[in-house]
Amino acid sequence: MAKYTKLQVIQTMKETGMVPVFYNADPETSKKVLKACYEGGVRVFEFTNRGDFAQEVFGELVKFSVEELPGMIVGVGSVIDPATAVMYIQLGANFVVGPLFNPEVAPVCNRRLIPYCPGCATPSEIGTAQEAGCDICKVFPGDVLGPAFVKGIKAPMPWSQLMVTGGVKPTRENLEAWFKAGVTCVGMGSNLFHKDVIAAGEWGKITQLCAETLEIIKSLK
Repeated sequence: MAKYTKLQVIQTMKETGMVPVFYNADPETSKKVLKACYEGGVRVFEFTNRGDFAQEVFGELVKFSVEELPGMIVGVGSVIDPATAVMYIQLGANFVVGPLFNPEVAPVCNRRLIPYCPGCATPSEIGTAQEAGCDICKVFPGDVLGPAFVKGIKAPMPWSQLMVTGGVKPTRENLEAWFKAGVTCVGMGSNLFHKDVIAAGEWGKITQLCAETLEIIKSLK
């Protein structure tokens, strides 16, 4: 069962402005990355459902966060169907993210008061997702749509809370473009977790990059 309420999750996303997106098949590596992010100030973390037995790693991460990382909100990404959403909710997911909007996933999350952040790429998709109870919609793929898309959506639909994922970089120039356009928060994966850093176990570099990125975001909000 989710440890944090829907309001707590959404508020933390808005306050910190960043959701790291990560997957690794090794539970111990994933724990070290999660802890490194936590020490850098991250309080919302998305583990993606991208490999065999990903749910087993996710379960370990949730237990680890509850025991060792007070205040860390762990959710699941890359969810495209209701059965997968149910499985991760049973494992303690505090929020569910998808690359697309599946209207059958929304009621599963709504019954448990868990945020569902679906991937949307058109005004109609965002509007339909909002009607289904999705407070924060994921603009995806961000590197294809660009900040102008966010600005365009916010003009006629200013109430929209948008999280952009895909192509977001931990630089002032990139982040400024997104937050000036009106995003609520950003999701960041490969640009935050470099393969060579993970392979070398240089967890301090991840902590430092998270802290620097959050500081930039704070100055832009």
